[in-house]
Amino acid sequence: MTISNNNPELPLKIVSGLRGVVYSFYLDDAILDQLRAEEATVRAGGGNIQVDNRGFSMALDRQHVICIVKDPRFRPPPEATVILIDSSGNLLGTEVFPFNSKEYEDREDTVWLSDGFVVFPEVIGNGTEAFVMPPVSFPELNESNGCKDVISCSPAPTSDLMIKRHYGYEDDPRLASILVAFNDL
Repeated sequence: MTISNNNPELPLKIVSGLRGVVYSFYLDDAILDQLRAEEATVRAGGGNIQVDNRGFSMALDRQHVICIVKDPRFRPPPEATVILIDSSGNLLGTEVFPFNSKEYEDREDTVWLSDGFVVFPEVIGNGTEAFVMPPVSFPELNESNGCKDVISCSPAPTSDLMIKRHYGYEDDPRLASILVAFNDL
């Protein structure tokens, strides 16, 4: 992957300096091709529900993709990284974080599937439900540091492992990957 940003090291330096970042590096074309193939095979719920990693698909359309391998000290994402929708776009469920859990605590139209995910049983899906991993904002990279169209996403667990193996990092369950993609300003 050719880095053509006026200062290609600046975005990498910014993400490397964030709390909880253990490793950060630009992904090369070889691993991106492998990840593209792997992400196309991901299913949820024992293979019954499609997983649509839209954030990952959009990241592939950007000029640059940085991988962050992070530990639990890394900040939470600013918005949901997983939602459950049907093909008509009806929101059937969403990821919940400690900072927004109060919005759902006393609602009678939600059912908690876990501490971090609620579903809306009154919203009836059309039978084509999918877990969608949307692109997530990444405010640390922006036009002030030469980046535009910035998004982040989480790769599937199998893709996370592929990245770690490709770059020679241990498979530590306390560490997870985030991809941050952007175009040059």
